[in-house]
Amino acid sequence: MKSNLRLGERSWSERLSTDHHMLDSWLLLPLMALPIIGWIMVTSASTEIASSQTGSPWYFSIRHGVFVFASLIVALAVMRFPVTLWRSNGPALLMLAMILLALVLVVGNEVNGSRRWIPLGPINIQPSEVAKFCMVIYVAGYMERHLTRLRRSWWGFLAPLSITLALGVLLILEPDYGTTVVLLATAMGMLLLAGASLWRFLLLLFAVVALGAFMAISEPYRMQRITGFLDPWANQYGTGYQLTQALIAFGRGGWTGLGLGNSVQKLFFLPEAHTDFVFSVLAEELGVAGSLTVVGLFALLVYRGFRVGRVAEENGQLFAAYVCYGFSLIIGGQAFINIAVNAGILPTKGLTLPLLSYGGSSLLTSGAMAGLLLRVDGENRGRRRASRKRQQHADQEGAS
Repeated sequence: MKSNLRLGERSWSERLSTDHHMLDSWLLLPLMALPIIGWIMVTSASTEIASSQTGSPWYFSIRHGVFVFASLIVALAVMRFPVTLWRSNGPALLMLAMILLALVLVVGNEVNGSRRWIPLGPINIQPSEVAKFCMVIYVAGYMERHLTRLRRSWWGFLAPLSITLALGVLLILEPDYGTTVVLLATAMGMLLLAGASLWRFLLLLFAVVALGAFMAISEPYRMQRITGFLDPWANQYGTGYQLTQALIAFGRGGWTGLGLGNSVQKLFFLPEAHTDFVFSVLAEELGVAGSLTVVGLFALLVYRGFRVGRVAEENGQLFAAYVCYGFSLIIGGQAFINIAVNAGILPTKGLTLPLLSYGGSSLLTSGAMAGLLLRVDGENRGRRRASRKRQQHADQEGAS
């Protein structure tokens, strides 16, 4: 009986395994499902504001659909290039990110007091999204080249963080504090995963938290945002307005939601319903069930991304491993922050929900990250197949 149970358990394990596939199906699932869910939710959340601003209820839906398709093309294009190409071009990509972040301060469109977009004909480029991709590529290359120094010395530990901090200064000038937090947290997480000293990491973390606290209390509008987050109902028509409307959306949704397209909060009550707060609309229309499904898809994506990185690290492909860790941290960290903001757990940061929120730059960058994750996975599987063939060939020669 126990033997049969073990056989059954192995059978289920074999069924769930993707080792015999060309790519990781469990990684592909969230990478395909989340943009589709996002397109549906952007369509639902944007019809009223699109009609008001453009006269067409499908304006944002059509544009988002184009962005989703374009992100697929970007992912397929990135998959065609070997990982070694990205390793050798890390410094050039870092320079590109810095140029774009500096350029947006000069020619960028100002929206709500921030310069975050460079106008380019019918579209706007958001350099902060490009910077996420470029930063991970550069830092991963640095970590591979200077791994011993990174683990043993303060300078080796601080050098990649100083580069990230330079990007952060340009982001703060926009200002874009949310992306600055994501970049610094990602770089620190990559260093920790690479084996950096834990006490150095904790000391730096304390310094970053202290700096963040100082920045929070140094400007009145930041303190208003924090106090509005702590008790949004105290000023529900002022600093707490957006959060209270988001919480109302969660409350309306209940367990199963009001039904797709039936959100009330998207009817000009909840600001940025199709961008930063699309998760609140999803919670209202699809309820706890839909919300947990999306959270589960993000968790699966991050887990499989880390798994691809671990396999690459075991194969000695350190750059590929650190890239996978970095991209997984960015996607997972930004998703966590956005969902926590929507649920009232964190103060508003101005961060979109990766793969779901409306926004071309975010989707294209996510597509590039997805393509490189899949490329690393494909190369891992190629090495495994080659190793098996060599082993089979050796066994055949030994038998003969």
